[in-house]
Amino acid sequence: MGKIRAREQFWNLPNTITMVRICIVPVLLLFPWYNGHVESQIVAWLFIVAALTDIVDGWIARRAQLVTQIGKMLDPLADKLIVSTALIVLLAIGRIEKWAVVMVVVIVGRELAVTGLRGIASSQGTVMAASWMGKLKTFSQNFAIGALLFPSTTIGLPAHDIGHVMLGCATLLTLFSGYQYFFQYFSQASE
Repeated sequence: MGKIRAREQFWNLPNTITMVRICIVPVLLLFPWYNGHVESQIVAWLFIVAALTDIVDGWIARRAQLVTQIGKMLDPLADKLIVSTALIVLLAIGRIEKWAVVMVVVIVGRELAVTGLRGIASSQGTVMAASWMGKLKTFSQNFAIGALLFPSTTIGLPAHDIGHVMLGCATLLTLFSGYQYFFQYFSQASE
């Protein structure tokens, strides 16, 4: 009976939206083979829609009281999969300049470290909720990636230049929010 209930909780609307969001990962992986002008716009808009559904699924889960344990795990995992895949692919196709490689390493490294830390905290019965700085970091990462996915000039704006500036902001926020998570964990551990 317990297994049936777990399945019912998994397939609720917020978790389904999260799973659909994960479907952008294969699209991003194929991006190097179809990164022309029109295709870049399509992939950029798909990424933006996926980023917006991250807000929607959390809002629905809280409002309709559909928060599940699997949803708490899947939602941040989906974010990290999408962001890490997008950054690595953008680097591979030259949309992120070589001088910005360190930013990609910092962002992906922090994502892995915080995911590991959250896993450790969770195994000890502690939930590490996202901070406002973490949410601002996510916004700036998504903004940067969206701009870098678009063709170099979009609606008359230098999308890639804007993307690199936002990637720099995201890197700074990544470092600060990562520090906050580790400080919070070790402060609670010493109590």
